[in-house]
Amino acid sequence: MRAEISVTGAANRLEGPLLYLHRNVNVGLNQAVEVIGADGEPRLGRIAALDREQMIIEMLESTANLALADARARFHGEPLRFGVGPGLLGRIFNGVGEVIDGGPPIPAVQRLPIEGRPINPVHREIPREFIETGITALDLLNSLVRGQKLPIFSGSGLPHDRLAIQLAQWSRLLEGGDGEEFAIVFVGMGVPYVTAERFRKAMEDSGALERTALFLNLASDSATQRLLTPRFALTAAEYMAFEEERHVLVVMTDMTNYCEALRQVSASHGEVPSRKGFPGHMYSDLATIYERAGRLGDRGGSLTQVPLLTMPGDDITHPIPDLTGYITEGQMVLDRDLARKDIYPPVAVLPSLSRLMGEGTGSGYTDPDHPDLAKQLYAAYARCLQVRTLAGILGEEGLPELDRQYLAFGDTFEQQVLHQEGQRSLREDLELGWQVLQQLPVEELNRLSDEQIERHIGGTDGAGA
Repeated sequence: MRAEISVTGAANRLEGPLLYLHRNVNVGLNQAVEVIGADGEPRLGRIAALDREQMIIEMLESTANLALADARARFHGEPLRFGVGPGLLGRIFNGVGEVIDGGPPIPAVQRLPIEGRPINPVHREIPREFIETGITALDLLNSLVRGQKLPIFSGSGLPHDRLAIQLAQWSRLLEGGDGEEFAIVFVGMGVPYVTAERFRKAMEDSGALERTALFLNLASDSATQRLLTPRFALTAAEYMAFEEERHVLVVMTDMTNYCEALRQVSASHGEVPSRKGFPGHMYSDLATIYERAGRLGDRGGSLTQVPLLTMPGDDITHPIPDLTGYITEGQMVLDRDLARKDIYPPVAVLPSLSRLMGEGTGSGYTDPDHPDLAKQLYAAYARCLQVRTLAGILGEEGLPELDRQYLAFGDTFEQQVLHQEGQRSLREDLELGWQVLQQLPVEELNRLSDEQIERHIGGTDGAGA
């Protein structure tokens, strides 16, 4: 039994989402609090700071019409918890785990702390085994594996919302997964109402909502609530992954809104700012979210994360993408120049990387020749970009024939491999990759063996001849 304590008449100041109270009870940091006003409505909060004389409560719900004289605080004596159970999929929640789809509450079988349970590193397994996203730039060139955390770095105005929706709709385990179950947790943070409705409608219309738990934190919600949204969502994901033993993919957008909320709340606490006004503890705060991805040796499920963020000013050295890159295992970068050429998704191949691709591709996972094909496509496209720079100086007419072949290859690669209108299977991705390499002479395919060239491209007479 948890002990609950109620305090009346202790509130002395309200500043935005922060409620200041005289400290006259023995409580701890991050404990859950309900603040009840004259209207009798409980408002959820948590203890954010305290000293000998006062404590600060972060209000997670609206403080409208909350009079200090009438405020009564009820302390739960434990951290915030989320009631989870078998009915999470197909449901829509707000940023603090409350059902907002008009259906009944979740029949909770466990109440788990939203900060997650510490995982002994000895129990972690190396992420492995391929997840098919239906997006060629990921599946073919930067494969996602179970238990990985692979962020997508975007920019303002780029189609990352569309990409997030398609990740949720198209992602699946490869066929022959021995009856393993797959689920999606989709998290929208600080999104406008129109965008939230777009997410909801896209999931419902495609049927993806049946295997998805959807968490929506609106731009009109408080910054303090935004900080808890990914934690409620990841608590649900951990339950499905490690209790129900599903393979869970968590898609989170937009982590930039989360970090902006962290800066706002940090400033309201009077903390000394670091780079660009963000708190010095932002690295460790982001780590408490990203490090909840993984696999456990004694459990059958996995938790994979694809967080999306918008880089302010397209600056990849900005603290948000910079710190995210330190914690995660690679990144996908969306490119504005490709978007202007109507390439979708506009994934910049060279700065994109999946550090764990080798753990989920090749023999026993996808196709034995998949890793070598990806390396050859990367090398050929890198050469094409070098030639484009040279062509901008000399003109295409001044280039040798081989360089012009690389230019043609680059255009075909962007239009036929990177660009896609609908979902593709990995098999289709591989066929496209081998097709576009036929534009180059075989002596240029130095990442492939003679046997691979003979099997997939056909002969050694020169594909581009």
